Amino acid sequence: MNQKPVVLIVDDATLNLQALAHILKNDYTIKIAHSGEKAIELAKQDPFPEVILLDVEMPHMDGYAVCEYLQNTNETSSIPVIFVTGKDSREEEERGLSLGAVDYITKPLHPSIIKARLRTHITLKHQHDLLKTVAMRDQLTGLYNRHYLTDILIRKVTYAIRHEEPLSAILIDIDYFKSINDTYGHLVGDDVLREIAGLIERNARSEDVAARFGGEEFILLLHGCDGDNAVKKGEFLRQEIEGHYPVGIDVTASFGVVQFDETMETCTHFLDCADQALYQAKKEGRNKVIAYKNH
Repeated sequence: MNQKPVVLIVDDATLNLQALAHILKNDYTIKIAHSGEKAIELAKQDPFPEVILLDVEMPHMDGYAVCEYLQNTNETSSIPVIFVTGKDSREEEERGLSLGAVDYITKPLHPSIIKARLRTHITLKHQHDLLKTVAMRDQLTGLYNRHYLTDILIRKVTYAIRHEEPLSAILIDIDYFKSINDTYGHLVGDDVLREIAGLIERNARSEDVAARFGGEEFILLLHGCDGDNAVKKGEFLRQEIEGHYPVGIDVTASFGVVQFDETMETCTHFLDCADQALYQAKKEGRNKVIAYKNH
């Protein structure tokens, strides 16, 4: 069944909401929000908007703050944001676009321009989504790939520093995977990887990022999660994998856990610390969860 694309209109002025809704109602399913906080809530709810039309001047949380939040949140970062505002200076437009908005439309509104730009950005989004799925997903497991991980990790670390929120990572390595391939064959090994990947993804929150790190290694980025809770999460996953028996095979995994802190100068350093903890887990006999200790 063909459904109309969903457009979220955000403005604290009821007349502006009504004017935009009237222009678009025949071609789109309309969701409306009178505040930045409500916009963020609706952006995360099914049916998800394909485009957000966002006013700049709103009380409590203005459009710039809303756009920045949406762009730095995994759930909403792919939704195109178009500012629709009375602020028509070049400086304001540059600020909006620098925060990640795809377009900047100034009032008074011209229905034909609004419709044309919406059509363009929805078409671009559909094309981008298709290419993105191919480019950022691991073909075997369906998890995010290392290329995407590198990109999102920079954004996650930047956000954690700016907002002083915790960020943790769990690096997971399937124990004795070469032996599985040698004993059962690579096709069975692939089945094991797919099942373990599915288990990790099912147990990730929507704000987390689960990726295949390479070979038989996986990584889970835990947004807003400190090291102690990340260790608990790792131990839960360790027990789940141990009791799962993918394709009937006894499989375990080792875990290295780290929380980002100010001593880690780069994203690479952050991941290296997780790798050091993982190495220690293997050294201590595998099927363990070890947290990185900054000596």
